[in-house]
Amino acid sequence: MSGLTHFDAQGQAHMVDVAAKPATHRVAVAAGRIDMLPATLAVIQAGTARKGDVLGVARIAGIQAAKRTSDLIPLCHPLALTRVALDFTLHEARPPQAAAVECRATVETVGPTGVEMEALTACATALLTIYDMCKAVDRGMVLRDVGLLEKHGGKSGSYVRD
Repeated sequence: MSGLTHFDAQGQAHMVDVAAKPATHRVAVAAGRIDMLPATLAVIQAGTARKGDVLGVARIAGIQAAKRTSDLIPLCHPLALTRVALDFTLHEARPPQAAAVECRATVETVGPTGVEMEALTACATALLTIYDMCKAVDRGMVLRDVGLLEKHGGKSGSYVRD
């Protein structure tokens, strides 16, 4: 299975051996959003959600998720992360678009393998946490467009999504 590094010559799944790879500074940025009713966004903005500070809790959940990615994704290496940052942008409804919270997760390490999965996991978990904290007022929220925006470091160099 050429090109897929998580499969050996016999097609069996395996954890990639990164022992011979040099430790370099690596950064990945992922983003996504959760669409919601305008009233739900108003609850988040006002800080009146019954479960507390929605974005504060989502930020902590995203950080925890980045640190635990190898526990969730079977072939990911456990990494010593040097930075995890989550930023949220609130978007008022502008028909045809719903109100939304956008999440941007930046993860860094110095090591032999990248942090793309950690950034994606942080972003998705933060958005899921927003859903969990607001589902009492809006069960119709939808996560959208979670994806890698950019990554830097390592042998493959930089990637920036167009």
